[in-house]
Amino acid sequence: MSSINTNTSAMNALATLRNVNSNLGTTQDRISTGLKVSSGKDNAAYFAISETMKGDSGMTKAVNESLTLTKNSVATARLGAEQFSELASEFRDKVAFAQENKGGLTEIEADLTRLVADMDAIISQSTFNGDDLVNAEGTATDGTAATASTIDPATGIITDGTSGAKAAREVVSGISRDSAGNLTTTKISVSPVDLNGQREQFALIATGFATNAGNATTGEAFLAQVLTEADEAKTASVSASTTLGQAEKSIERQQEFLTKLSDNLDTGVGAMVDANMEEEAARLQALQVQQQLASQSLSIANQAPQNILSLFR
Repeated sequence: MSSINTNTSAMNALATLRNVNSNLGTTQDRISTGLKVSSGKDNAAYFAISETMKGDSGMTKAVNESLTLTKNSVATARLGAEQFSELASEFRDKVAFAQENKGGLTEIEADLTRLVADMDAIISQSTFNGDDLVNAEGTATDGTAATASTIDPATGIITDGTSGAKAAREVVSGISRDSAGNLTTTKISVSPVDLNGQREQFALIATGFATNAGNATTGEAFLAQVLTEADEAKTASVSASTTLGQAEKSIERQQEFLTKLSDNLDTGVGAMVDANMEEEAARLQALQVQQQLASQSLSIANQAPQNILSLFR
């Protein structure tokens, strides 16, 4: 039955065209943004999860970047400690030479003094952006006044002074979420080393070395003891460089993990919200054809009332 008041065919054709246009708009948005879920109305659950994961990925990358600064500080300190250790070996060898040859003590003292000056330069230069990890001396922790180390010129025994020490620093190395979704952080510890304390021991040995070693009565005992002291200080410097090297490696491993973790988070977000461009391109072509057909169908349906007029001709 035909009616001049209600054109059912046109209404159906219009509904089809509206649906096609809506789908076409959605597809065009996905192609232009590259996202199939760009807001909560597209998929509330996926959108909420993806936003949380994006935030976690961003924080993970920020932690990774901050670890780079710490790693650079540790690497600089390690290089300084390794160079310091080489000078410590040379210092010890010169003391051993003096013990064996008993001659040229004045020249040896000059060499030892130069080595101490070089050690001091290394300590002052082994900082990154003002961050000093090779001079762990601080103020006395018990509130008493700090005292300097001393050496007995007769025996060569070094008595360590009292000083505080810089506490190990806690560096944020990662983030995680508990079962309730609350953020928690993980940390690694980086401990400064005391190259300055070792330099002080070498300086005590070098000061007055020719006089103390050349003493007819106590010279041999002095040389034997300071050789032991120099060897112990050298061993301590090697331990310092090892400690810093281990810290540097630990940071590198953590950074490698954080890089993989952030990549995995980004991949997970992409799987939830990214549009499949091949599918969207194919869908766009199909919808454009459907749009043309729906428009043609609507045009035909709108012409139906004109057919009623022919009944009265």
